[in-house]
Amino acid sequence: MEIFPLITVNPAQCGGRPCVRGMRIRVSDVLDLLASGLSPDDIVAEMPDLTREDVYSCIRFASQKIDHPVLIAV
Repeated sequence: MEIFPLITVNPAQCGGRPCVRGMRIRVSDVLDLLASGLSPDDIVAEMPDLTREDVYSCIRFASQKIDHPVLIAV
């Protein structure tokens, strides 16, 4: 099932975690590499199955997932 452009979720793959284009490369793996200081080009060089667009799609996916309202009970 596609839940975001280039990001897929398959309950039978990677524990149902979001992956890139149905591959076993998790969005969190890509984000961890970015957080470690690698550039998108470095990541593509390390993981040739990925494209720069895949990396940017992971960033957009993560950004959208954390940008939600927080309800506070008063």
